[in-house]
Amino acid sequence: MHRRVIVPARVNIIGEHTDYAQGLALPFAINRYLVLTIKGRETGYSGDETVIALWQAVGGQPADLTVSSEIAQGKGMSSSAAICLAIVIGKYGNIDSFDACKKAQTLEHEILKTPCGLLDQMAMMFAKSQHCTMIDFSTMGVEYHDLPTNWIFKLVDSTVHRKLSEMNYNANNDYLSQHVTSENQRVRQAIGAKPETLGKLLNQSHNSLKQLGVSTPEVDRLVENLQQSVGVLGARMMGGGFGGMILVLVENDEVLPNYSPVVSSRAPLLEELG
Repeated sequence: MHRRVIVPARVNIIGEHTDYAQGLALPFAINRYLVLTIKGRETGYSGDETVIALWQAVGGQPADLTVSSEIAQGKGMSSSAAICLAIVIGKYGNIDSFDACKKAQTLEHEILKTPCGLLDQMAMMFAKSQHCTMIDFSTMGVEYHDLPTNWIFKLVDSTVHRKLSEMNYNANNDYLSQHVTSENQRVRQAIGAKPETLGKLLNQSHNSLKQLGVSTPEVDRLVENLQQSVGVLGARMMGGGFGGMILVLVENDEVLPNYSPVVSSRAPLLEELG
């Protein structure tokens, strides 16, 4: 076996902490990638200790395992989902997309000890360039919607690092059902919305996530400052919470000039190298 698997990062526009509650989400893949190269060998394994553990957990044969990644760890960009998905695709080849997501989720639960839902895996696996994907976690159904060209997103690093396996993932269960109900409504309202409307929905989403208890005071202050910046239409924390990246919707490329707009990408790619 000699394979290369290329998995994109994902941005979740709206629909956070809904996947494990049978809710809705609206992600898309972006052009930041994790690359896993698998080269078979006679005996033994070489590579990062965690990567080897993941590979062995799926019954991977002896191999040299090399990972290069543009997906930062602990930043809400789903680096753990990316490596687990890459491992599954590398082992099983052209596997059914949903089966790949489930197997990758199992790896996260059992090896990485992250109590995740299926948002990250499905956002990556079902991604389609220039489209966002509405995922209904009550049915596991997927709908594609054009990604409007006037939705211009930038990612701002909060510099607050966190590890979800060490966090209280469902922090405020009393508020969770209310959050999911309102977040589902925001997902539906977001599809095809004008940028100004989407910006308001992002702000509302962050406020709800604060009440859910998955943000931090440092992140909240930064989000509020961004929301009040000239040319910013909306901003919210992204990912599981407690730090990481902040998703910012801007009027044009010149807003927040130190940050580049994120670019839409496609689903994971498997390459046979020989």
